[in-house]
Amino acid sequence: MSPNVALIGPGAIGGTLAAWLAQRGDLDLTVCARTPFETLTVETPDGEISARPKIATSPRGLSPVDWVLVATKAYDDAGAAPWLAALVGPRTRVAVIRNGVEHREAFAGRVDAANLLPVIVDFPAERSAPGVFRQRRYGWIRVPEGEAGKAFAALFAGCPIDVGTTDDFVSVAWRKLALNAAGAVNAMTLKPSGVAHDPGAAQVMKALVAECVAVGRAEGATLADDLGDQVVNGYRAGPSDLVNSLLADRQAGRPMELDARNGVIVRRGAAHGIPTPANAMIVALLNAAAG
Repeated sequence: MSPNVALIGPGAIGGTLAAWLAQRGDLDLTVCARTPFETLTVETPDGEISARPKIATSPRGLSPVDWVLVATKAYDDAGAAPWLAALVGPRTRVAVIRNGVEHREAFAGRVDAANLLPVIVDFPAERSAPGVFRQRRYGWIRVPEGEAGKAFAALFAGCPIDVGTTDDFVSVAWRKLALNAAGAVNAMTLKPSGVAHDPGAAQVMKALVAECVAVGRAEGATLADDLGDQVVNGYRAGPSDLVNSLLADRQAGRPMELDARNGVIVRRGAAHGIPTPANAMIVALLNAAAG
């Protein structure tokens, strides 16, 4: 029997994933959203896909499902709580799809730790309106190896996104965090990915990544010495008009996932006695700008 799946938070990533899940046709999928819409539409690298899943704008009347995919921003965990209360039963697996390295900590005490699955996503997606998205490349998704990880990957069978398990999730998460940390330069300058071609901006990006590498290694991650160069080169090789979520949120006047992307480097660095002045400065300046 196909699993029942609920996705909370149909933003750029969550909405794109919901559209791909709906392509299977055999899943009982419910999308939980504050703003109602009828159709999910995604412009993919190979053309448009669309779906009309069940949309719930309130947790009232919902019952526990097999899988809950939480794709809310890191600053909106409280907003997910009413949905989780309705959707999570003793056997419900909860996949936490977000930036950063604190997936489990975010829902500790709210969901049985044995049923929590952290998820790292790496593909560029943008939302232009509720239910309308653009996916620039298919990218990849990684989860820890094990029974739950395999079951999660099976949800996306036939999807062009590379979904798989890893035996070193810590390293995968910190490598992705390095990419996210560098993206704070986009939010600071209010410029898309092409800003990485500026030598000064690139140096700041590398400084942010270098601190991430130092802290990540202290946390047990295996990270390359040249990760900063890899991140900057990746920005330069991609579309120059790509807008990451931190920049999009600042442009729209929304809260930013700054703590999950850069603040965590400062906090974890302090715990290890590792100085992180570049990340501390970018956090302070962006918080001041948002205030």
